[in-house]
Parts: sequence; structure tokens; C-alpha cells
Amino acid sequence: MTYEAIRLDIEGPLATITLNRPERLNASSQQMVDEIADALDHLGGARAVVITGAGRAFCAGADMQTTGQDDSPGDTIYRRLSRHYSATLLKLSRLHVPVITAVNGPAVGMGCSLALCGDLVIASENAFFLQGFVNVGLAADGGASWLLPRLVGRSRAMEMMLLGERVSARQAVEWGMIYKCADAESFTDETRTLALRLANGPTLAIATVRRQVAAALESSFANALLAEAEGQRDAMVTWDAAEGRRAFIEKRQPLFEGR
Repeated sequence: MTYEAIRLDIEGPLATITLNRPERLNASSQQMVDEIADALDHLGGARAVVITGAGRAFCAGADMQTTGQDDSPGDTIYRRLSRHYSATLLKLSRLHVPVITAVNGPAVGMGCSLALCGDLVIASENAFFLQGFVNVGLAADGGASWLLPRLVGRSRAMEMMLLGERVSARQAVEWGMIYKCADAESFTDETRTLALRLANGPTLAIATVRRQVAAALESSFANALLAEAEGQRDAMVTWDAAEGRRAFIEKRQPLFEGR
């Protein structure tokens, strides 16, 4: 598939998906989310994924100019969300490799939700997060109503969604909403260092952790303990676990191969 709204670059163990509509501040369209979904199926041997934006924005939210005119706008957005946007976000959440979202600029509406889907979210000091739906008379989407209360608690989630005010990258760190705020000058280098650290990590163990955390958010403590036991059972027999034990005994850094 030839991509127009994104770029997919694979360099060794690292895949980078770049939202590539800088003239529209990377506003998301159905084409963009469908291309992201396709890219997630063509990561090759990549062991970590970075999602970022081209130009000065991460994503300015849904592109209002692409709303169809064939029927009511409500029916159109319902179909787009349920058949395209939601399907892509679910696919992203179920990847077998870690996801870093590198928020290089404003992340608004759907773009904010996409940014917060990363396992680790690193943002430039120039970035901000905005749940701006209420400012145009709309409700939340992109999983925001599920993500935000779990990240920052009900009170701050409601603040973001009901008041529609910006949250700076530094404030997002203080709230525990994102992993890190980086200086604009070092943002690219810090993102790459973080991504390569994950890409060179024990991929199967990381995939298990992703599944464990996702399941634990919706299960009891007893079920989480059982899932951990099952996950540890599976991780224990991987090549990387054996390498980790060898490296510990030999007092050296492990060389994980993702198997």
C-alpha cells in the first residue's frame, strides 16, 4: 500500500509512523487512520513502534473538512468511529511490541487520544494536550473517556473534557498523564534513545506486560495475579529470559533478541 497521509520508516528493530499532513497540522482523516492500521500490519521485524507528527503539530484532531455529505453528519461520524478510528486504536492496543508516542506539538481531540495510547508518551516542551470536543459542542471520542480517568483520575479527566482547556507537556508530567517532557532541542534524540532501549529489550516479555496491564485495568486483583503467573510461565521459557539469567550470572548487559 502506498501511503499519502502517513510515512512508515523501518530502521533495524525500530518502526516509525509519522502522521504526514503538516499543512493540516496532521488533522486525522479516515484515510490517515486506515493507513495507520495498514502500517501496523507491515512492521516487519520491528520490535518497537514510534508514532509522531510531521511539522509543528502531533495531530490537530479530526479533519472537519472531510466529513461526508451523503447523509446526516451524526451517522457519518458514527460509522467512521466504529469502523475505522476505533478499529485502528484497538489494533494499536493489541500490538505485540511496545508503542512510544512522541508528541512533537499540539495533540488535540482525537490527536490527544491517539497520543495517550502510547505505552510511554514523551512530549516536547512545545506540546500541549487538549480535549477540545466540548468547545465545538461534541462529546469525547478516541477512547478518551476510558483513558483519561485511568491516567489522571476522574476529577482531572472531567476538567479536561468539560472545560476544554490546554494541558501543557510539563503539567501532563506532573499529573502522571505522560512519561516525560523533553527540551525541544533534545526531544528527537531522547525519543530515539528511549525507542531503541525498548526495541532492544526482551520483546516477548514486554508484550506480556502490555497484555497484563490491559487485562488488569478491567479485572479483579485475583485475576491479575493469575494472569501474572501465566505470563511469567510463558516468559520464563523464552530465549531472552535465559540470556537475562546468563548475563546476570556473568555480570554483563544482556543482549536480547526478541525471542
